[in-house]
Amino acid sequence: MNIVGNSITVKKSQQEIYEFLTQLENFKQLMPENTEKFEVDGESFIFGLKGMPEIRLVMKEKTEFSNVTLGAASSKLPFTLAADINGVSDNESNVQLKFESSFNPMMAMMVKKPLTSFINTLTDNLEKL
Repeated sequence: MNIVGNSITVKKSQQEIYEFLTQLENFKQLMPENTEKFEVDGESFIFGLKGMPEIRLVMKEKTEFSNVTLGAASSKLPFTLAADINGVSDNESNVQLKFESSFNPMMAMMVKKPLTSFINTLTDNLEKL
């Protein structure tokens, strides 16, 4: 299952966005309002949304200034959340979030709508930076 967020323009340089996203504590600013828990632990963070199980994301891959990829800490539900960053000018960048998983069809059907909403919220909040 793949979910691709909207491509947005952020009024920050490619380097600024990359550095923002590699500092995991900054993800708290991007989370939905119904976030009940957010804790950073080294190269990972755990968050909980109201009525949902807690999820731990781990830094999986960083390509300087162009990509930051987080992944699930648990192998039970493998997925990645990647941010692709493309510089437009010295103080503008295009950013697109991509969620990829190998969920079974039943699980994918159950989580597609809330995950799409989650990706859209992260994207909207990133655009406001």
